[in-house]
Amino acid sequence: MPIPHTDVMTAPEFDTLTVAPESGPETDPEPEPATTRPSADHPLQPVGQPHPPVDPPLPQPDLPLPPADHLLLPVDELPANASSPDLVGRRVRDELMLDGNARLNLATFVTTWMEPQARQLMAETAEKNLADRAEYPQITAMEERCVRMLARLWHAPFPDQVRGCSTTGSSEASMLGGLALKRRWQDRRRAQGKDTARPNIVMGANVQVCWKKFANYFEVEPRYVPMEPGRYHLTPDTLTAYCDDNTIGVVTVLGSTFDGSYEPVSDICLALDGYQAATGTDIPVHVDGASGAMVAPFLDPGLLWDFQLERVASINTSGHKYGHVFPGLGWALWRNAEALPDDLVFEVDYLGGCSPSFTLNFSRPGAHVVAQYYSFLRYGFEGLRNLAAQNRATARALAARIQAIAPYTLVTDGSELPAFAFRVAPGTEGLTVFDVSQAMRARGWHLPAYTFPAPCQDVSVLRLVVRTGFTAELAAMFIADLTEVTRRLHDSRPTSPPALSAPAAP
Repeated sequence: MPIPHTDVMTAPEFDTLTVAPESGPETDPEPEPATTRPSADHPLQPVGQPHPPVDPPLPQPDLPLPPADHLLLPVDELPANASSPDLVGRRVRDELMLDGNARLNLATFVTTWMEPQARQLMAETAEKNLADRAEYPQITAMEERCVRMLARLWHAPFPDQVRGCSTTGSSEASMLGGLALKRRWQDRRRAQGKDTARPNIVMGANVQVCWKKFANYFEVEPRYVPMEPGRYHLTPDTLTAYCDDNTIGVVTVLGSTFDGSYEPVSDICLALDGYQAATGTDIPVHVDGASGAMVAPFLDPGLLWDFQLERVASINTSGHKYGHVFPGLGWALWRNAEALPDDLVFEVDYLGGCSPSFTLNFSRPGAHVVAQYYSFLRYGFEGLRNLAAQNRATARALAARIQAIAPYTLVTDGSELPAFAFRVAPGTEGLTVFDVSQAMRARGWHLPAYTFPAPCQDVSVLRLVVRTGFTAELAAMFIADLTEVTRRLHDSRPTSPPALSAPAAP
């Protein structure tokens, strides 16, 4: 059934929004409780996730109770003996009930809803090792097809020359991209007879922590371009001041985790073109598109950020974010073989057959690749565009509603990633974003609050991420809860006692 088109709206009424994919028969063996039901008016509303498997019946009064050790607190050492699978399953499930509800987690970009058919495919292939390519050639073929699809989606001039692989997430994919930048720089320096002792990498202070890990783990000096008031990501104006002949590359972020904004990749490349003309130093660009690389191709077709820019050597994304796959799955793609040096690729033959490997991990389940292939086939370009458009429409509608609630003011409005940040208006006394975050958590919502890096440490924000499965009903409930929480916090603020007047002069 074709997925209908929904135009992006700035502030739609929540009861007219549809923000999740069409759902098929409920065949999932381990679904979750339903939150909405489909209707003829809203064919894209999720069926929700049906109830989990029924627990074994509780002991009846005339039956013996379970052993007392099943009533103890969680253990931190192996039990001496085996136990009943039903009792252990119940014990673990009961403990997991204390975790938050993933569908109400507005902090994460990670997928928390999938169709039952996709969940079933993941369950059926969970035991298949993606590293064993000779034994599971079809999953290997699916991975290669996904790489080609992404290469074309990201406008690679020669898609068949693109090198790419799946990873456990964007963190691994980013580190692979960084390693390729470092190795290319080392090879170039050696060919010039120069030392390779002091590599550095330039990026905005807003980068995800995986880039800080890369710099630490692989001994590359990180050079962070600081934020400025009103500018919370990397821009070209101050970038080149941090570059020199030891710069292995510049990291650009298509969708900042701080506020959902896109960095101007094209302008950054132009600045580096000018730097090369002035200094002779050629600095490649890696695009961290963990979220945005699966949003911009569908909603921002005129935006230049991908392999259309010759300076872009590599791109990563997360299949487990707006690729609509449960964690963890990432993708790393390089423009061509030159961008990924051969000495980073290993030939493996001890699992039968001979296959290349250029990931940090080795054994991992093939289920996520299968689910990615399913989602690409299931939705196609128009379906993925429609899902992204609905997410952005919901984000912008929520932002508009929040802007109208005193004392909030927007930092971003959800017009790039379907995510945005907002803050308490400067000068507001007795109410902080951390108070709001804690109060919303008490109502089941995880709405993160955090402070921007120096020199913008006086800016503290709340960030909200819209994902597929965040329905119009959930959006309306969120706004109602935020309004009520804000009112209560405002009403409970301590008031200053009236100032005492000076005694009258005798």
